Amino acid sequence: MYKRIIAPIDNSPHSDEAVKLASSIAERFGSTVFGFHAYAARLHERRFTQMEPGLPERYQTPDELERQRSTHESLISNGLQIISESYLDHAQELCREREVPFERQMAEGKNYVEVLSEIDRDGYDLVAMGAVGLGAVPRSLIGGVSERVLRGANIDVVLVRKSKPNSNGIMAAVDGSPESFKAVESALALGAALEQPVEVVSVYDPEFHIVAFKSVADVLSDAGAELFRFDDQQKLHEEIIDRGLETLYQGHLDTAAKMGEAAGQRVTTTLLEGKPFQRMLDHADERNPTMLVIGRFGLHKTDAADIGSTCENLARLARCSVLVSSGRITPEPIDDSADDESIPWSADAEERLQNVPPFARNMARQAIEEYARDGGHDEVTLEVMDEARERMGM
Repeated sequence: MYKRIIAPIDNSPHSDEAVKLASSIAERFGSTVFGFHAYAARLHERRFTQMEPGLPERYQTPDELERQRSTHESLISNGLQIISESYLDHAQELCREREVPFERQMAEGKNYVEVLSEIDRDGYDLVAMGAVGLGAVPRSLIGGVSERVLRGANIDVVLVRKSKPNSNGIMAAVDGSPESFKAVESALALGAALEQPVEVVSVYDPEFHIVAFKSVADVLSDAGAELFRFDDQQKLHEEIIDRGLETLYQGHLDTAAKMGEAAGQRVTTTLLEGKPFQRMLDHADERNPTMLVIGRFGLHKTDAADIGSTCENLARLARCSVLVSSGRITPEPIDDSADDESIPWSADAEERLQNVPPFARNMARQAIEEYARDGGHDEVTLEVMDEARERMGM
């Protein structure tokens, strides 16, 4: 899975935790850890030049300025290289404790720019770095370098935070997108390698559209409100869309469980209601996992985005380490037709069903079939659809 792991380091506590995690993963996968540090000698030189007008008068002669520049350049360049080597020595020692191969990389320049350039240049599989660095203060959620690397990297990134006491397990989030199923696959591989249990969580939000409808109702004219038929919309949500969403997201969890079964792992699944990132954070606080694994994007991915909003919120706010997966897979769908009593549809009923918007079509099908079974019908006809529509306000 991960064979070349780059660990950008700055000798902070979170950086040390990242190297330890990288070496733990490398030990299981037979990988190499590449310690990387960027130092900004030219930035310091520019700052020194900018401060020259403020130096005492005796330092303002051309000869003295040249001497100061030469001395400063030598001290800064050599000094920062020595510091970088010391950081890498420390990281190498952490990897040596697990007998993990370690290679050293250094670059001069802006830290996040050099990290991203190194990632693009040398075929890495995973970035392991501290969620915050040496500049962290009590209110820091994510470091500037870490956030820029997270946004700019085209490979998996794990933002490492110091584990809370008694933390255990790996939690993955799934919403049915190919990216989220890739996150499940990554969580399963890491769970097996690190001997950690895996829980897959799915969150659906039945309240959002109701809130949106109410917001719209406050500004619509009477004629507009009549057109939107808010009472019927609420019925539609309560009896079809909400139930359909629950079934749909439970299906994503069932698929994740099947993936675990195929990988020889038992997976715990949990279905939650509410705002996805908030419920995931609450659940993670309750479960106290060592790591949360999420896809970079979800179902609402757009080409203009560099990261999904739920992923961004979780990476920033989670109290555990967060691995952001950048791949995508589409697992085989679960054939559960044998589990349900099938009920046929007449041709004209099937034709009418196509008038339902695609996002709600499967939900409507399930609700109408359930209505037909409950009513003792052995086929879904136009008449059955009319009855269901009248009852549910469709």
